[in-house]
Amino acid sequence: MLETRPFGTTGLTVTALGFGAMQAGVPEFPEAEAARLLHGALDLGIRLIDTARSYGVSEERIGRHLAHRRDEYVLSTKLGYGVDGVPDWTYECVRRGVDAARDRLRTDVVDVVHLHSCPLDVLLHAGVAEALADAVAAGKVRVAAYSGENEALDHAIERASSPATRTFGAVQLSVNVCESHALARACAAREHRLGVLAKRPLAGLPWRSEAPPDDPPHAEYWRRFQSLRVIAPVDWAEVGLRYAAHAPGVDACLVGGTRLDHLRRNVEAVGRGPLPPAALEAVAAVHRAAGAGWRGVI
Repeated sequence: MLETRPFGTTGLTVTALGFGAMQAGVPEFPEAEAARLLHGALDLGIRLIDTARSYGVSEERIGRHLAHRRDEYVLSTKLGYGVDGVPDWTYECVRRGVDAARDRLRTDVVDVVHLHSCPLDVLLHAGVAEALADAVAAGKVRVAAYSGENEALDHAIERASSPATRTFGAVQLSVNVCESHALARACAAREHRLGVLAKRPLAGLPWRSEAPPDDPPHAEYWRRFQSLRVIAPVDWAEVGLRYAAHAPGVDACLVGGTRLDHLRRNVEAVGRGPLPPAALEAVAAVHRAAGAGWRGVI
């Protein structure tokens, strides 16, 4: 059974593993299989589902298939763009985006809404954080959150250090063996009483390939992973999940996919608890030797 944890000081409770519904939103993925996968995630004991405006038809499918089970899970989405008739990353885009997400997800209230990789200059000046705060005040959103990396993430965390500037109740960041900076940022978020979601725990599965992939983010993960290949052969998928789900400061890690048997193995892996100290030290040693210049992968 998956461990349940308080989600920061938001009052919500999440399981140590959440389901990331990006692949479930690919239009070519059969509708019946998407329904089976979403229901299967809940039936396996997962109590957190994360999606985004950019995840194809993911929000629509979650609403279509899981609206009648809405009280069984914490629902998280991400937005800030893609609203017809208004510019991206504006107050109005976020305001309308919240309402559109509620419609697609078939819910009156979305538990957690993130600004999705919002750049720092926009976060500082465009009123997007204020739009989320207003949605919380209106009862449309329970927790305003930020999802991203590097300086913008640091700013979102720092805003929570004082009641006068506190806008966000949670953050989502990449936590995996190829992100040497992540643990310090997750711990900083925890110190400021934020809920913390760990995305990309498998870092694009770089151990599966002998050559770098074409897309830049996964190519960067592949490059970094070469420094980790010195560690004795292990089940890297299990290592990645246990590393992220049980990292200091992390409330839940998110993993997706399209196969229920894979999701079941992921649940079992996270359920085995933290990695042994020797395995954690082996990863930390690589980070000390090679990871000093690694920034969050965008």
